[in-house]
Amino acid sequence: MIRLLPLCVVTCLCIVSVVAQEREVPSDSARISIPGCSRGRTFIVGDRIEGETVRSDIEPGRRFRMAGERKLLDEIEARSRTMLEITGLVRRAQLAGPGGIVLGGGRIRIGGAPPQAPMSDPSRSPGVLQATIDVESWRELRAAH
Repeated sequence: MIRLLPLCVVTCLCIVSVVAQEREVPSDSARISIPGCSRGRTFIVGDRIEGETVRSDIEPGRRFRMAGERKLLDEIEARSRTMLEITGLVRRAQLAGPGGIVLGGGRIRIGGAPPQAPMSDPSRSPGVLQATIDVESWRELRAAH
């Protein structure tokens, strides 16, 4: 029994340190875990891999701009051709995405925003803006066989 005491103390300290590292989720945000791959600082949501326990209902193809610690983002970027799962905080308003009806494989959207004057730079259009995920952790997903 006394031999197990140091092991129990170390285990408890490890659990407390892991719990302490996880930030509290603000009321306007949600913690999500999404599968996909990175392309630069952009994360593209992919299909679920069978057998993996990914907890997400985000549609495949959705893009998130990654924010967070530079070291963490560099690790993710170094695995740009690898299927990953990232976990982080996203504002609830950004999770809903733009409204309306999607046609043409996602390239055409009818409704969902007030009419706007044509813009010379489509990347500045509010419909093109990506949601931002504040990345807390990542893990590599194993490929389906």
